Amino acid sequence: MARSSFTRCLLDDVLMPVNFRLPQVGAKEGQPIYLAVKGVVFDVTSGKEFYGKGAPYNALVGKDSTRGVAKMSLDPADLTHDITGLTEEELKSLDDIFNNVYKAKYPIVGYTSRRILNEDGSPNLDFKPEDQPHFNIKDEF
Repeated sequence: MARSSFTRCLLDDVLMPVNFRLPQVGAKEGQPIYLAVKGVVFDVTSGKEFYGKGAPYNALVGKDSTRGVAKMSLDPADLTHDITGLTEEELKSLDDIFNNVYKAKYPIVGYTSRRILNEDGSPNLDFKPEDQPHFNIKDEF
């Protein structure tokens, strides 16, 4: 079976390919800076003045920070993928920021496993990459 040119699949909430470790994300000059929103991993290196070491939004880096983005919060308790209990206003804000900031400005480099796999580890057959609308996950397995 032919494999598509699918972008990197990332495991759990660790936002680097498997052969790297999370503390290395953007820790050294020249390394990429990744963050995830809604399970989509973005390379935000071009915005290092916002996301780099010591920058205002550095707390969002290296994890799926969906809740923090929705709430516009840098509280460590909000730096998670979990959107349980968010208000309609927060969910609308999340969608606006996701589409008009992250998808508009930064390249997609992968997806968290929560986005592409079911809880039992089987492929999520409804998965569609944000940047590859004709992708079919069945071709990957």
